[in-house]
Amino acid sequence: MAVKENQVTSQKREITTIEYVGIGLILVSLILLFVKPEVIGGSFNAMQNSAVNPVVNVYLTGSLGTAVILSVMTGRILERLGFTDALIRIFTPVAKIMKITPLIIVPAIYNILGDINAAGRITGPALKKAGATKDEQKIAIATMFQSQQSFSTFMLGLVAFANAGIWAFPIVIIGVFLPVVVVPFLLSKTIYRDVKYKDISEMPRFTPSTPIVPTIFNGAREGAELMFLLLIPAVVVVYAIIGLLTYMGIWPAIESAMSSFLSALSIDPETGMQSILVSPTLAMNTLTETIVNISPRFAIGSFILAASGLPLQIPFAQIPAVWAQASDLSTGEAMQAAVIGLIIRVFSAFVLAWILTPMV
Repeated sequence: MAVKENQVTSQKREITTIEYVGIGLILVSLILLFVKPEVIGGSFNAMQNSAVNPVVNVYLTGSLGTAVILSVMTGRILERLGFTDALIRIFTPVAKIMKITPLIIVPAIYNILGDINAAGRITGPALKKAGATKDEQKIAIATMFQSQQSFSTFMLGLVAFANAGIWAFPIVIIGVFLPVVVVPFLLSKTIYRDVKYKDISEMPRFTPSTPIVPTIFNGAREGAELMFLLLIPAVVVVYAIIGLLTYMGIWPAIESAMSSFLSALSIDPETGMQSILVSPTLAMNTLTETIVNISPRFAIGSFILAASGLPLQIPFAQIPAVWAQASDLSTGEAMQAAVIGLIIRVFSAFVLAWILTPMV
């Protein structure tokens, strides 16, 4: 039967908030096109120029891209050789005292041996497999942030201390290794309390039975996928934002404030900014040349800050991207845990610089 026109009920679609935002953007764009059209092109150009250097010169034609592939491949080889299961067995007695799963220590150790991306790619699934709670996975991320993500960062820091005649032993033990144990304990008693101890007998074995040659090549392929599908897009996002803020004239003020903040925290501003914005390895390389001209307290603070998950694109882009795929956490939850780890590392650098200086 035909439906008469007056029987059809028409409903008016209400305008939503996001549509008001869209209308506002259209109006602003039209005004800019009329008054100052170069702003639109200039903004895009600034974002592109900011992002192209780390993507092309650091990842694609520089050493970092190869390092990421090698680190994932090395991590898979270590895993195949029983490294993960051995770590869990060694840390189990301490985890029992802390009443937390022993697996939370594994990402921090992988971080030192490989890099922070390989640590998430490899140990995130292991945490899921072991039935770790979300809080325990967050503790693993925050703890991972307390150790350097490159063995070269560690070695260059030792060279710098040798150049200045500073005794490195207490700095390494108290500034690098102790936080990897203390931070999980503190977080499990304060922010992330949903933890439970699991004996090694309750957890599955993490050593795969894959033949060694496929392990090597699959690890290399996984590293390449990690770099091209996750890390490079994440880096583009962060540096594009920095480029836009620079074009708007906002970023120099932020950078200046960060430098003053680092000085107040007993961290050398030059190497501290390099750790935060570029690379902790570069910062420690600079420290080897400048350490004789700065206070030992500032040098220690810079070393402890560099022994972390910096630069900034890692907590705000790379960790959320990697852990959202490899664990039970969302991007927001992974980023929150990384930021907490960063805050702990920054202020521990300040406190430990004052504590360690009289010892060395």
